[in-house]
Amino acid sequence: MNPVLEPLFRTVRATHPKADLRLIERAYDVAAYHHRDQKRKSGDPYITHPLAVATILAELGTDDETLCAALLHDTVEDTAYSLDELRGDFGDTIGSLVDGVTKLDKVKFGDAAQAETVRKMVVAMSRDIRVLIIKLADRLHNMRTMRYLPEHKRHQKSRETLEIFAPLAHRLGMNTIKWELEDLAFAMLYPKRYDEIARMVSERAPRRDLFLQEVIEKVSGDLREAKIRAVVKGRPKHYYSVYQKMIARDVAFDDIYDLVGIRVLVDSVRDCYAALGTIHARWNPVPGRFKDYIAMPKFNMYQSLHTTVIGPEGKPVELQIRTHAMHHRAEYGVAAHWKYKEEVGSPGPTGKVKPGSDMAWLRQLLDWQKETSDPGEFLESLRFDLSVSEVYVFTPKGQVIALPEGATPVDFAYAVHTEVGHRCIGARVNGRLVPLESRLGNGDTVEIFTSKSPDAGPSRDWLKFVKSGRARNKIRQWFSKERRETAIEAGKEAIGRAMRKQGLPLQRLMSGEALLALARDLRYPDVSALYAAVGEGHIAAQAVVQKLVASIGGVDSAEEDIAETSLPTRLRGRPRGGGAGVVVAGDADVWVRLSKCCTPVPGDEIVGFVTRGHGVSVHRGDCTNVQQLKEQPDRLVEVSWSPSDDSVFLVAIQVEALDRPRLLSDVTRTLSDQHVNILSASVTTSRDRVAISKFTFEMGDPKHLGHVLRAVRSIQGVFDVYRVSGAGS
Repeated sequence: MNPVLEPLFRTVRATHPKADLRLIERAYDVAAYHHRDQKRKSGDPYITHPLAVATILAELGTDDETLCAALLHDTVEDTAYSLDELRGDFGDTIGSLVDGVTKLDKVKFGDAAQAETVRKMVVAMSRDIRVLIIKLADRLHNMRTMRYLPEHKRHQKSRETLEIFAPLAHRLGMNTIKWELEDLAFAMLYPKRYDEIARMVSERAPRRDLFLQEVIEKVSGDLREAKIRAVVKGRPKHYYSVYQKMIARDVAFDDIYDLVGIRVLVDSVRDCYAALGTIHARWNPVPGRFKDYIAMPKFNMYQSLHTTVIGPEGKPVELQIRTHAMHHRAEYGVAAHWKYKEEVGSPGPTGKVKPGSDMAWLRQLLDWQKETSDPGEFLESLRFDLSVSEVYVFTPKGQVIALPEGATPVDFAYAVHTEVGHRCIGARVNGRLVPLESRLGNGDTVEIFTSKSPDAGPSRDWLKFVKSGRARNKIRQWFSKERRETAIEAGKEAIGRAMRKQGLPLQRLMSGEALLALARDLRYPDVSALYAAVGEGHIAAQAVVQKLVASIGGVDSAEEDIAETSLPTRLRGRPRGGGAGVVVAGDADVWVRLSKCCTPVPGDEIVGFVTRGHGVSVHRGDCTNVQQLKEQPDRLVEVSWSPSDDSVFLVAIQVEALDRPRLLSDVTRTLSDQHVNILSASVTTSRDRVAISKFTFEMGDPKHLGHVLRAVRSIQGVFDVYRVSGAGS
């Protein structure tokens, strides 16, 4: 036997004892021969990649055909070895698997034109799910060795991983793969956020471990007394899941961290419920936090009892209780089919899953891709469907319908039938009338009222709150694109007419951030939606123009003040000439002011610009406005630094942090402790819980800036802080 294969075979013997090792060795020999002259970006022989992919799959317990296909998955695409030769050597099944992976390798995720190929991916998945399992293992090994790729490639692949592959692994119940993919992609895309969460987790590890140990000992003791055989252990926290919880639950890191996770593994379903009773006898459960996924498994075959109790010190503790077989399925998902084949297909109370039920979502995706003509829209539906959990609601006749979390009666209506959705005018949930935008919860019974009018149709407003891809697609189909485009053109024209009537600079006002900011202020998702609203008569063009002019503080034609008008907080008062610390070549008496658009300090390369009536404004050499000023070379003058003891300089810094309560007060207190005088501050918080703060302050000694930045960086949650060239940077 080839010694290179010994680690792989050791794993195969442990997870799949009946595997045909000779067939796997033959597949390795063929792959090694055809990849013999190829190297990876790391410089390693290419065969190391297929071998690593096969090893990942062996750890999941997949069958020998899948392992052979994994070893051969790049041969058809990257070498002279043809698919027909492969089929002849290894049979149709392995040939079909390699062909499926080869097709998936051609899938590009991105704009609408490329999204067409996502349909092929879904079809390939529906024919043999093992194709996707190989692809996920392939992506996992590529993510582990991603550091050898150029930066733009790393970012592109990591974004695909977070948006497509990790959610697909979740859909297939392959949690071990999902968690590692998420953490690798998170570290690659947002290294500073990743490091900050890792730092915060490690700081609390000793205290957390003591608490965990106490809970584990008490649970184990109680179960021993109740004669229930069980393995009790702490659940590892993955950095990306911590970050996702901060966003999804809208809580700070410390609030997440109180939720310590414990996993209880027992021998039978009966023991699961007995263990639950034993735990609830010691600690009070938190109302509303109990979930029975054994009686009603999740979409990806996941089964477990979830409960949260108030544990020692009054802290909440999350517990998952499941059998060993359920645990294996929770870790490896559909890949566990080959290890636990006897479980699949057994119905009823044993807690086993009916065949095919776990793959119902694939058929649903296939239906969507037939209904949706625009491939970009289909990809959006796919991404959305893969990124949310589900709620289960009932029809009045007791039929269960699965909907995305946060779904509304309108989503329910479209899930029942397209016509029911189009004609929906009201809803009753659990016997009570509710607004159409209200969120449905697990176990709700929903009844829809429909209109008899032949002209009945959906409302455009529904698009703002529906959660399912099906409902969104059906509503969009109702409002044809032609009508929307006509409305956008009409709106754009109306705004342009209103501006020309007032003699306003059309090009400047109708481009850039001002119009987008106004659209968002008026609760429209983008500028096109604002134009459409004007075109459809929902808002007057004149009102838009007035708000637009007001939002940018009037039209200012002075070229040198363009950047200053965009400062979030305008600094008042005339700058001190004597304290600027800059002299103009050939004339020491000229009044000088340091420009606020780039806040130069001693040490920066600077240029001077003669303004009308305001002396000389001094800009940094790399200021974005210098290029514009150079178009008037006769007004540029040579300037140099000459700071005195009374010189005061403006500095602008940007602080990026994971949002939490009291963050702003901690940053301002730290700045005050560093003896800087804050003149202005602006704070914005994004949907992914990142707070971006910009501070402008006065400093006497610019050398002190390094100490200030270090002090701010040490604040909990802050993952980046740096000097910026102005508020607009």
